[in-house]
Amino acid sequence: MSDRQQLYEGKAKIVYTTDDPEVLLAYYKDDATAFNAQKRGTITGKGEINNTMSGHLFKLLEAAGIPTHFIDTPSPNEMRIKRVDIIPVEVIVRNIAAGSLCKQTGIPLGTVLQPPLVEFCYKNDQLGDPLLTRDRLLAMNLASEEQLKSIEDLSRQIDQILSDFFSQCGITLVDFKLEFGMTSDGQLILADEISPDTCRLWDQAETDPNLRVMDKDRFRNDLGNVESAYQQVLARVLSRI
Repeated sequence: MSDRQQLYEGKAKIVYTTDDPEVLLAYYKDDATAFNAQKRGTITGKGEINNTMSGHLFKLLEAAGIPTHFIDTPSPNEMRIKRVDIIPVEVIVRNIAAGSLCKQTGIPLGTVLQPPLVEFCYKNDQLGDPLLTRDRLLAMNLASEEQLKSIEDLSRQIDQILSDFFSQCGITLVDFKLEFGMTSDGQLILADEISPDTCRLWDQAETDPNLRVMDKDRFRNDLGNVESAYQQVLARVLSRI
């Protein structure tokens, strides 16, 4: 990759160009952030865990007909991905009430949401990634009606696939964040990552509200044993692939 140059650095990844203009290289970091980067730290081995897990789950989704930006993982911390223009909308799919949903609405923690709730947030750190209504999203020209419908349809399909898979791993997929982008030929595809950083995951064998947490909430809420929780999630994922 003689033409490799840094294109972008975010909270969790550094993205580089390659000698193919349609292919980028994402390097997964061990850095950890929470509360819109107000809390910072390091989770040892997180980059390798999230890269490996995302790669396997992208392949799982591809096999089920979901288009993604995944190409391959040339090293433990690196993923080759298709170049896309990211749509600046974070999609949050909620199966069970937790986190900000409970704080903002008063819905009790653990309430099962039927059907699952699909929410849209503006991907903008300076504004704190605010929750958007559909009309606001369209008024801001962040996505078209057609794109929005496709995003919601794909998100619900992804939720069903991942919920079923994680359940086989003894894990409940509480909620998760997705990002989508457009390829140079106009295809809408899933991007970013799928990991304990972007998913809220509860151990089905645990009833204690703290012990069951297997995701970044362990870092966010100072619950400890963050690395071991991430490692356990990856081990269960790999055992089912």
